[in-house]
Amino acid sequence: MDQENLCMKMARQLPLNALRVFEAVARHMSFTRAGEELGMTQTAVSYQIKLLEENIGEPLFLRRPRQITLTDTGARLAPKVGDAFRALHEAVAGVRKSSEEMLNIHCTATFAARWLARHLGSFQLENPTIAVRLETSHTLIDFARTETDLAIRWGKGDWPGLRRHFLMRGHFTPMLSPALAASIGGITKPEDLLKLRIIDPIDPWWKAWFSAAGLPDADLAHRQSSKLGAQAFEAAAAIAGHGVAILTPEFYSDDVALGRLMQPFDILGDDGGHYWLVYPEARRNSPKIRAFREFLRKTVPTFDVEGQKPMSGA
Repeated sequence: MDQENLCMKMARQLPLNALRVFEAVARHMSFTRAGEELGMTQTAVSYQIKLLEENIGEPLFLRRPRQITLTDTGARLAPKVGDAFRALHEAVAGVRKSSEEMLNIHCTATFAARWLARHLGSFQLENPTIAVRLETSHTLIDFARTETDLAIRWGKGDWPGLRRHFLMRGHFTPMLSPALAASIGGITKPEDLLKLRIIDPIDPWWKAWFSAAGLPDADLAHRQSSKLGAQAFEAAAAIAGHGVAILTPEFYSDDVALGRLMQPFDILGDDGGHYWLVYPEARRNSPKIRAFREFLRKTVPTFDVEGQKPMSGA
């Protein structure tokens, strides 16, 4: 017998709905009050008790005018059924509590390293009962197949079935170490960048940026290719003086302040991709998701609580 047929047979043998009604009637010793608790009519309660009695083959209650009492069979059954339903309630409550204590976040590696890791400590100080598990990758995870509660994604926000909130624009610009810039006498015009090694020249951000800078024909195709897999790694290579990286400048303000990186031009590229908070629509009222959403609202100036499109001027 396969698992599905076994479950169906057990369901027929164990009338859970009728047992739930019996537990309420035995506790209240009243069909009427049990019905009020369960949202059922007295007739429906009586019907469920009749079904259970037929299933067991014994009467469970003695019906007297304005009063019911348990039979010997009912008296033996009532405490065991009560204990079973209490155990079920405790099990469900325990799982629900455990679920609300752990917030599973999926995030791109760069956003995790350059923004999220710096702010998660503050979130946990504000929400000491919520632990955080962080997973990073560039893969779009399927919420139905993982334990992930919410994700921070880069893209255009076109993910059907997900509630999305705009976080910040994903614009980009060249950045490099001041020492590397000084090695060619400084960077004064966009063409000067072509004198240096370009980190990942096949990244489409480069073509978009040079077009925005007035150099749509910049020759990038014949340069030595290198693909480091994440913006955070490209930034580390740029800080080490190994070339010019195309980066999201908001993530590297500390490195600029410390003199490890410089942004030679105010020109910003934008290909329509931005950072978003996303989660399944059905989980929008989860307390832990509400807590993280509220934290982002207070922490990220451009966060859009209503969440469908980038805020104008952001």
